[in-house]
Amino acid sequence: MKTLFIFNDAPFSGERTYNGLRVAWALSKQKGNSVNIFLFGDAAPSALIKQQIPQGFGDVGEMLGNVIQQGGKVAICATCMEARNMLDSDVMAGTHRGTMAELTEWITTSDKVLVF
Repeated sequence: MKTLFIFNDAPFSGERTYNGLRVAWALSKQKGNSVNIFLFGDAAPSALIKQQIPQGFGDVGEMLGNVIQQGGKVAICATCMEARNMLDSDVMAGTHRGTMAELTEWITTSDKVLVF
């Protein structure tokens, strides 16, 4: 099964992004599943390297890395990166600038789309 996760919330503003990444990781570990993640808006900084993790929050970068290690793909909205002055060198290995064309393809080829 191919599942697309779309995240909109900042990595440390609540638990939605973290919990969604927990689900994505669990799903990516199951045989026969593939996971794509698209980071929109305030979720774009989830892929930043050198994050200061506030006390009481989970490491979303580690969670993204776990999904990538399982073969998942992670795209970050290019427009959202530009709006936040994020450079390609600022984000984790295994992530990339995503486009609306790529997101559209992921939506139309996924069995399930989950939005957090």
